Amino acid sequence: MPREWDAKTYDSLPLPHKFWGKRTRDRLVLRGDETVLDAGAGTGRDTAALLDLLPTGRVVAVDGSAKMLEQLRANLGDRLDRVDVINADLTKPLPVAEPVDAVFSVATFHWIHDHGTLFTNIAQVLRPGGQFVAECGGQGCNTRVLTAAAEVLGRPADAAHFAGIGETEVLLKEAGFRDVQVDLLDDPARLEPGEQLWSFLGTVILGPYLDQLPAEEHRPFVQEVAARLTEPVVDYVRLNITARRS
Repeated sequence: MPREWDAKTYDSLPLPHKFWGKRTRDRLVLRGDETVLDAGAGTGRDTAALLDLLPTGRVVAVDGSAKMLEQLRANLGDRLDRVDVINADLTKPLPVAEPVDAVFSVATFHWIHDHGTLFTNIAQVLRPGGQFVAECGGQGCNTRVLTAAAEVLGRPADAAHFAGIGETEVLLKEAGFRDVQVDLLDDPARLEPGEQLWSFLGTVILGPYLDQLPAEEHRPFVQEVAARLTEPVVDYVRLNITARRS
C-alpha cells in the first residue's frame, strides 16, 4: 500500500529531484503531441515540465499519495485541462483507458520492492515502441544515512529497494522491453546542517520509519540519525533506465 507524504514540506525543500527530472526528460524524444504517463508524479514538478514539452499533448499523472496529488492540482492550476490525475498503486494494473506514448518516472521506483510486477504494469499501458525513461535510487543509495537509521532503530532500515543494473535489465526484458539501457550514477546531495538537513531526512528519506514511531519520537529520531553522519550529505546513487516497449 503506498504511503502518504507531507506534500507541502516536500515542496518547500531544496530537492535534487528537479535536476534528476531534467536529466530524465532529456532522454525523451518527443514531437509535442504525445500522451506521457508520469509514474509517481508527486506534487507535479515534472508533470509541469512535461506539459511544456507537449504543447498539444497530455500528461497522465499517477501517484499513490492523495496528498501529493492534491498539491499537484493546486500547483498546476489552470493547466489541469491537459492532465489526467489518477490516484493508483503502481504495483497494481493501472487504470489507464488508452495506451500512452511514453512513461516517465523520477525518484519513485525504489519505494517499490517488486520491480517485476512494476515493469509489467508499465508495459501494459505503453503502446508498442513507446519510450520508457526513469530514474530512482539504485544499488548503494543512502548507505550512510540508512546505516545510521538502522543503528538508532536497532534493526535494518530496509523500507526501500535499491536495485542494481543486472537485475533491472533482466526484469525489463522479461516485462517486454527492448533497447534496454541501465546505469548507476553517484549523485550526492549536500544540505545545510540543522533544520534543513533534519527536514530533508524526515520528509524525503526516513518517512517510512517515522510512520512506525510515536509522533513525539519523530524529531529526536531524525536528529540522532543526522548526528551520526560525518557531514550533512545524502549519499545518493541513481539508477537510470531507458527502454522501449517491444
